[in-house]
Amino acid sequence: MKTQPKQPLLPPQNTALRLGAAGFVVGPLVDSLHNKCLLRYDIAPITLSSPLSTSDPLLSSSWVVPPLLAFAYIVLGYILPRVIDFLPIPRERLDEGDTDYDNNEGCDTMRNAPNELRNKAFLAVSSTAAIIKLSEILETHETFQIGASVFNMDAGAKLQVMALADLCQWMTLDRTSVALIAATVTAFGGPLSELPFVSGGFWEYIPTAADYTPLAMIQPGGTMEGLLSSLLGDHYRDLTLSSITGPCYFAVTLDAIALGRYFYSMEAREYL
Repeated sequence: MKTQPKQPLLPPQNTALRLGAAGFVVGPLVDSLHNKCLLRYDIAPITLSSPLSTSDPLLSSSWVVPPLLAFAYIVLGYILPRVIDFLPIPRERLDEGDTDYDNNEGCDTMRNAPNELRNKAFLAVSSTAAIIKLSEILETHETFQIGASVFNMDAGAKLQVMALADLCQWMTLDRTSVALIAATVTAFGGPLSELPFVSGGFWEYIPTAADYTPLAMIQPGGTMEGLLSSLLGDHYRDLTLSSITGPCYFAVTLDAIALGRYFYSMEAREYL
């Protein structure tokens, strides 16, 4: 079997610019769909009121968020998949989706199918918005009634529903092992990346949503405690996040990858 050369680790300039622009503009709009029930911004907040409801703003974010999401979309949409693609991971059984993005031979396919990649990118962003809206619905409702049956939704049940939605999104739009691994890594690592910002007072999760203290189990003493104390402050064990954001990070990664494929194909066509 002929081995295809790997794509470069860093994105081409136009691909990076387009991914960054998408993260800067689209990212905060989608993220805002559940922000009002999860967290409160303390530094440079942005609130756009809705003409239909004063209690339900159109946008709830911070001026800190757009540049962060611009950088995140470049990393999640191109660099992280490339890093994973360099790893010797068996993926033949899973890769039934957009494998074209992962080898040079597929560039010809991408040049000839821009509409398919564009449509998948649009569906990925739309489905991510729906999943993030689902997280808001789950977070604001403790019970759901279907017919005569009433279902109590604890944190575990909510995570199961969100994970099922993520799996449906991946199965429908992607089905590649690279995207699955990237999204899973981000689902765990994404919330942890917020800890410096929570510690620094940029934002805080409201008490009803703050159910996850990832550093509470760190034992006193040792190098790890000293490192965390210097990075996050002496009260790092008390930093709280929301567990429901993990599946949201999964969905955001999939739409960033879909956008990255589309933007990369645009750049490939520009050199035809």
